[in-house]
Amino acid sequence: MSLFVCACRSAVQLEKLLRRTLTSPCARRMYCASGGARDKKNRTVLMYVTSMTVLVGGLSYAAVPLYRMYCQSTGRGGQAFAIEAGEKIEKMDRVSHRQIRVNFAADIGSGLRWNFKPRQADIVVAPGETVLAFYTARNPGDKPVDGIATYNILPFEAGKYFNKIQCFCFEEQRLNPNEQVDMPVFFYIDPEFAADPLLENCNDITLSYTFFEAKPGIQLPLPNIW
Repeated sequence: MSLFVCACRSAVQLEKLLRRTLTSPCARRMYCASGGARDKKNRTVLMYVTSMTVLVGGLSYAAVPLYRMYCQSTGRGGQAFAIEAGEKIEKMDRVSHRQIRVNFAADIGSGLRWNFKPRQADIVVAPGETVLAFYTARNPGDKPVDGIATYNILPFEAGKYFNKIQCFCFEEQRLNPNEQVDMPVFFYIDPEFAADPLLENCNDITLSYTFFEAKPGIQLPLPNIW
C-alpha cells in the first residue's frame, strides 16, 4: 500500500479521534474547571488539541485533490496515461494458461439517488490481455446531480497488478434529469500476477465502484491498493 494512502487514512482516523476527545465529558470538565494554575494548564491543553484538530482536519479535506494528483502521476486512479501504458502493452506477453474471472460490482453512497450498475456481471481475462468493460449510471430525479466515484479491488493483494488505463473514478460526473450514460473502464492485469506465489490460487478478482454525491469538502474512501 502506498505511503500516501496510509498517510491520508491516518489523518482521517486521527481527526475523528481528536474530535471525540475534544467533545468528551472529560474535555468539557477540563474547560469548565476553576483555579488559576489549573485553568491556565487546561486552556493550554485545549488550545493544543484544537490546533491539532484543525491541522489534521485540513489534511483529511485535502485527501481527495491530493489523491487526484497521485492518480494523474501514477495512472492508478482514473486518469489516462496512454503513452506509458501503450508502450507497456505492446511489450506484454499474454499468460494464456492463467484465466482470471473479473467480477464487477456497483454501489451508491447514502444521499445519491442514482441507478448505477455494471453492464456485465463478469469477464474472463488472461494476465497481459487488455479488456474494455462498461458501467451505466442514470439520474431518475428532476434536478441535475454531480457524482464522483471511488473504487476498490479484492483481494487487496491483486490491486498492484490491476492496471486501469482509463476509467471514471475521482472525476466528477454531472447527470441531468433522466439522463443515462455508459462509462468505460479499460484495464489489464499485469502478467507478473501469474508469477506471484501469494496469488497462486487466486482466480477471481472483484472490481467495485461506489458513486457519491459530489459536494464541497467531501471525503471519499480511498482504494485499498498495495
